[in-house]
Amino acid sequence: MMTKSVLYEKCMQIVDEKIKIAQDAMLAAQDSANAEGKSTAGDKYDTARAMSHIERDMYAKQLAESLQLKKVLDEIDVTKKSEKIKLGSLVKTSMGNYFLSAGLGIIKLEEETVFALSPFSPIGNLILGKKIGDSVIFKGQQIEIFHVE
Repeated sequence: MMTKSVLYEKCMQIVDEKIKIAQDAMLAAQDSANAEGKSTAGDKYDTARAMSHIERDMYAKQLAESLQLKKVLDEIDVTKKSEKIKLGSLVKTSMGNYFLSAGLGIIKLEEETVFALSPFSPIGNLILGKKIGDSVIFKGQQIEIFHVE
C-alpha cells in the first residue's frame, strides 16, 4: 500500500494545480473584460464585457473552492497514527482504498487507486470513527475495514 505522505503530496499537487488554473483563467477573463471596456462601439462590447465578468466570477468561485480544499489538506498531519478513522486516514476496505482528506476523487499512484474523499461525503461520513474490523453498509453493500493508517 502506498504511503500517506506520498498520497498527501499528490493531493497537494492536484490542489495547487487547480488553484493556478483558476487564477490564470480569472486573470485572462479580467484582461478580456478590460480590453472590451476600452471600445466605444456600443452594446455588442458591453455584452462581451459582461460575459467576461461572469466568466471571471465563475473562475473566482473555482479558486475559492480550491483554496478551501487546500485549507482542509493543511489540517492533515500525515505523521499521526490513529486506530480510528479520522481526517488524514488512509483506509483499505473491501470496496477500495480511501484517503479521508479533500474531495478530489480518484488518485492513481504506484499502480494503486485511492479515492480522496471528504469526511463529509456519504462514504467518508459512514467510515469516520470506525476502526479495523468494523464494517458499514453503503447502498446495500457491506464495506469491511481491513487497514487504517
